Amino acid sequence: MAPKFGTSGLRGLVVDLTDALVADHIRAFLRACPNGGAIHVGRDLRPSSPAIAKIVLDTVTAEGLLAVDCGAVPTPALALGSMARGHAAVMITGSHIPADRNGLKFYVPGGEISKDDEAAIRAALGASPARDRTVIAQETAPDTAKTYVERYRAAYGDAALSGWRIGVYQHSSVARDLMAAVVKALGGVPVPLGRSSRFIPVDTEAVDREVAHDIRVWCKAGALDALISTDGDADRPLMADHAGDIVPGDVLGPLTAKALGASVIVTPVSSNSMVDEMGFRTVHRTRIGSPFVIAKMEACQAKDPDVSVVGYEANGGFLLGFAAKGPAGPLAPLMTRDCLLPIIAPLVMAREQGVRLADLVAGLPSVFTAADRVTEVPSDRSSALIATLSKNAGARAAFFEGAGEVAGIDETDGLRVTFETGEVVHLRPSGNAPECRCYAEAKSQAAAQGLLDRYLARLRDRLTTEPGA
Repeated sequence: MAPKFGTSGLRGLVVDLTDALVADHIRAFLRACPNGGAIHVGRDLRPSSPAIAKIVLDTVTAEGLLAVDCGAVPTPALALGSMARGHAAVMITGSHIPADRNGLKFYVPGGEISKDDEAAIRAALGASPARDRTVIAQETAPDTAKTYVERYRAAYGDAALSGWRIGVYQHSSVARDLMAAVVKALGGVPVPLGRSSRFIPVDTEAVDREVAHDIRVWCKAGALDALISTDGDADRPLMADHAGDIVPGDVLGPLTAKALGASVIVTPVSSNSMVDEMGFRTVHRTRIGSPFVIAKMEACQAKDPDVSVVGYEANGGFLLGFAAKGPAGPLAPLMTRDCLLPIIAPLVMAREQGVRLADLVAGLPSVFTAADRVTEVPSDRSSALIATLSKNAGARAAFFEGAGEVAGIDETDGLRVTFETGEVVHLRPSGNAPECRCYAEAKSQAAAQGLLDRYLARLRDRLTTEPGA
């Protein structure tokens, strides 16, 4: 699959991310988007990331701009550091996809690139390298990760998690040491687990069953109060309660919003509908992808500059759009997907209330979700199947046989079918990987998992055994 530029920037197989292709995208970014005179460059822990980072840094300097090497840092830490200095940024990461793939994420001085920025970058591809530009010496920013940790220590205080044992599933997350540092900075006891010398692709929306089993064992054996982790570039959280039950990202999202006192929520159409029953003033639904969430958050702010708006995705990435207050101090806005805030806020809220994380979750409306994906399928095949199911009532009825009568269809992003039972199945081709995702929602976790298992199997059968589907 050729490298593709989409909602998460450029992604593709490492063998196809040639020096020329990477440099072309960097030059296009510099010509099409504001940059503040400098580009901060970060990377994840994939074997290919250091070499790609060097290409990015060298291209920036060759274009006459300051290149700031931030090293291996979480994506939100990179964004926080670059935005504080009024600079743009590029993160080398493939996020949750396997190590044979990688990519680039782009940030302008105000945050993530928009859909308009994306179009402008595409239009600028193919530009010739700059000539007769003064090459500026590169800088390093060794404190990028420390600044990110301090953001949360200052807001929550050094006793916010006092006495709690928090497992840290480190695997190959670029935040594996930083997570332990945050727990310690907040007074908790970090328990490092599962550190890996090879890259492990962790998808926080579809946790591998072997990993889920390990998490349960670790939580029980270590008498943990919770376990935390992230995806590869640490813009998505993964958290489990004391029993090892994973708390989905679209549950962490509304819990975090409650803890912060938010009144307006922006979240994709795929997120758990429990948020609609939690008493927030307004809940806006968008297409899937942080650019769409950010665009709606900005529209809310344009209408009311003082609005306490937040956004989150089903993968758990949380976006803070207003100046919030933590127990110990202020928490400035950060409108990019963040992994730490939706980990810290629910844990601190539980500790302050004298309950377990599981008790907070149990007190939420009884709406449960499950999600997974079919991998290594071309996006055009997934799109074709979903288009058929959307337009052809007969094909749709056959595919969803056994689910009951259809009560409604939402085509905001993919095909989301609500049945008269209240259960939901949502099918969507990935915009940045050869995957097709399936989301299920029901009134019990067992029912949601049953729906997911049934329709994921049908989806896999159609996509892998019927090439013409």
